Amino acid sequence: MALNKPNQQLKRDLTSSAADMKWSAVDLMRIAERLSFAGNEPDAWALLKIAGVLQAVEDKLDGYAEEVGAGRIVRERGE
Repeated sequence: MALNKPNQQLKRDLTSSAADMKWSAVDLMRIAERLSFAGNEPDAWALLKIAGVLQAVEDKLDGYAEEVGAGRIVRERGE
């Protein structure tokens, strides 16, 4: 079943947001690594925790995008 335009846009938005979360988490992990090498373990661990949250949100958004693609989540044309 082909997606209508609102659902296509919703799927694109969810996929794009998931990618943004992924790259934000990657950047935070890089910063955490530099902090760790500099001896700032507490801040490094804090950033790693935030990166983990972003990765969980990424997975959730990817799942929603898959549900939109499968037609389980539908945005009506008027929304």
